Amino acid sequence: MRSAVFLGLILGSLITPAFAVEYRSVAGPTAVLYDGPSARAKPLYVLNKNYPLAIVVTLGEWEKVRDMSGTLAWIEKKNLSDKRTLIVSAPVAEVKRAPEPNSPPLFRAEKNVLLELLEYSGDGWLRVRHADGQVGYVAVNQVWGA
Repeated sequence: MRSAVFLGLILGSLITPAFAVEYRSVAGPTAVLYDGPSARAKPLYVLNKNYPLAIVVTLGEWEKVRDMSGTLAWIEKKNLSDKRTLIVSAPVAEVKRAPEPNSPPLFRAEKNVLLELLEYSGDGWLRVRHADGQVGYVAVNQVWGA
């Protein structure tokens, strides 16, 4: 009986690993994503600078990544940056002056607009910077990449 409980604990720990999703962004002006971890693999598409990607697997000098749509592809590590960016996933995201639902909007960003992540503010808010320099707070449920 004791061995069955022990085995159950081991299997349970294998099924529910605790880890956070790691994000990177495209470093250069553009980067090609492939269907396999090789420059000889089939090119799938090209992404522009600062596009956020979730790291799924690392294999040598290649990273398997997931984009906002859930598509999986491979990219060379050298084409990724540690800069944290977000992409607006809501039809329109309101970027507020303060991390509060009733705070007045500073600006609105349409779907697919890139924002630089500056910090996690807690309580579901992220401090972000728009390409034009404006800094404010966006609700985490209005963006992808956090």
